[in-house]
Amino acid sequence: MENLKISLIQADLLWENVPGNLRATGDMIDSIPDDTDLILLPEMFSTGFSMHPERCAEPMDGPAFQFLMTKAAEKNCLVIGSILTEEQGHYYNRLISMKPDGTHEQYDKRHLFRLSDEHKVMTGGTTKIIVRWKGWNILPMVCYDLRFPVWIRNRWDGNAYEYDLAVFPANWPASRSHVWKNLLVARAIENISYVAGVNRTGKDGEGTLHSGESLIISPKGNIVAMGDTGKSIIVHETLSGSDLVLFRKSFNIGADWDRFILET
Repeated sequence: MENLKISLIQADLLWENVPGNLRATGDMIDSIPDDTDLILLPEMFSTGFSMHPERCAEPMDGPAFQFLMTKAAEKNCLVIGSILTEEQGHYYNRLISMKPDGTHEQYDKRHLFRLSDEHKVMTGGTTKIIVRWKGWNILPMVCYDLRFPVWIRNRWDGNAYEYDLAVFPANWPASRSHVWKNLLVARAIENISYVAGVNRTGKDGEGTLHSGESLIISPKGNIVAMGDTGKSIIVHETLSGSDLVLFRKSFNIGADWDRFILET
């Protein structure tokens, strides 16, 4: 299992300003080394966490989607982020996993943030995806999903784990930053997996402050990289495939996990 080089774009998003966010995010991506394998963008990276989709939701072939296609091709890597999109009269907080050849997979955020009435505005998803990239199995989730360990639960089939890396694009408030960090660590430990969470910085249009503090966690629960508090920054890290394989062989708790059926 080869190593995976990942880059987290921790950015101060402009409120409901798609052109401005695409320009700023594009500039940050352009500065990333060309040998990066995976670029992670925050939740709703083109708009901020807006509950006004009538103002800024876009169709699936809109500017943000086209932006992902362009940057994945230019950097020859996988690019993952969520966008505010509309389809057949429904609004979605939709994560897009874009490959360099223009093919993509999508995941609609399942757990909609009740405190912001997201559940009243958006349509939630019911299906998880596993993205296969450069020998790694990647589970993409979105922000509030982080609080729901059963939904995120890794699986052991007697031969291999379902995923090797879980990623969480987020707009996580600074007032709950300790929860953000602790839950990311917990998800890594309990799933014997790398975990990467990318969070925005700055204050959104509703006055909510975000501290960034994007994190990359090892399967042992160690923080191996972290974005500076309150700064727009790119967090780079190389995930060791050999370390993951060795740890799972020496500490294979997946073989003892309880079996269950998840109802959605």
